[in-house]
Amino acid sequence: MPARHRASRIAVFNHKGGVGKTTLTANLAAALAEKGKRVLLLDTDPQCNLTSYLLAEDVVDDLLDNSDSDEGQTVWSAVKPVVDGDGSVRVIKPSPTTTANCWIVPGDLRLSELEAELGTFWTDAANDKMKGFRGTAVLSTLAQRLATSLDVDYVFYDTGPNIGPLNRAILLDCDHFIVPAGCDVFSVRALRTLGKTLTTWINRWAAFHAITPQGASLLPGEPAFLGFAMQGFRIYSGGMVRMAAKYQAQFERRLLPDLIGPLRRISQDLSPSSASASRLIDVKDFATLVQQSQEQGVPLWQVFGGPAYQLEEARNAFHDLAQEVILRTAA
Repeated sequence: MPARHRASRIAVFNHKGGVGKTTLTANLAAALAEKGKRVLLLDTDPQCNLTSYLLAEDVVDDLLDNSDSDEGQTVWSAVKPVVDGDGSVRVIKPSPTTTANCWIVPGDLRLSELEAELGTFWTDAANDKMKGFRGTAVLSTLAQRLATSLDVDYVFYDTGPNIGPLNRAILLDCDHFIVPAGCDVFSVRALRTLGKTLTTWINRWAAFHAITPQGASLLPGEPAFLGFAMQGFRIYSGGMVRMAAKYQAQFERRLLPDLIGPLRRISQDLSPSSASASRLIDVKDFATLVQQSQEQGVPLWQVFGGPAYQLEEARNAFHDLAQEVILRTAA
């Protein structure tokens, strides 16, 4: 097996929806690229929100209409031969975004078919079957080939809001994961499920290592918690509104017992030691700027017609986040 490419692979992951995951991924990637890093985005959410954010509507329609053909250029186009059982991962060409040195492998509605097959691959791996390990690592194989050909510094997976087989394969391939969260009770409650699910995945995959056939494709299986990002809160008199601050405090109190503690019991390398050390950024509600950014397919700070002060705030926030990610990944 070839050596794993040096790029840090990161999932922005929370099985709770509505926490600004796609907006965080797109803008963090753009900020990293503006800091001179080469970034590859894999849209592995069947809803294709990241693809719709960064590529023009007619381009997205064409990509989806042709993803089943020999000229297809989506994630599904690459993995279809493996799902069909008649080939290996197909090389595709990522699409450039509006930010230099940032590319995206477009998502596809048919990734739901890969998700269904990944459940079978997992069972096969548990039964010591080579095809199970090869199939479980199909997205990892794609990331490896594209990271190598583009020589990127970062690979980001944009994930769907669930804890199914697709996200399991993604997280086990990642070096790190970032948890986006909202200032609400649902984000607080989601932490326990998140911690239990991740530790179960990590422990189960570690058990598979003992039965791995020689030459099998192995996922690293040790995603480390890089930190969390609170998003979408409103500001009053220079600070969070009271209810948002209340839920942020509850979220941070639950981090240690629900996520940090369980991960560190597996390995202290899998998480910072405290909630305060895990905080990456607080991103306020940028209101209509987010919608304009999505419509124009550009980072928040490049929105045409946006208020100058908001553009500057957005740029500073995401460039600060990018710098923190660079420091924590030592890239």
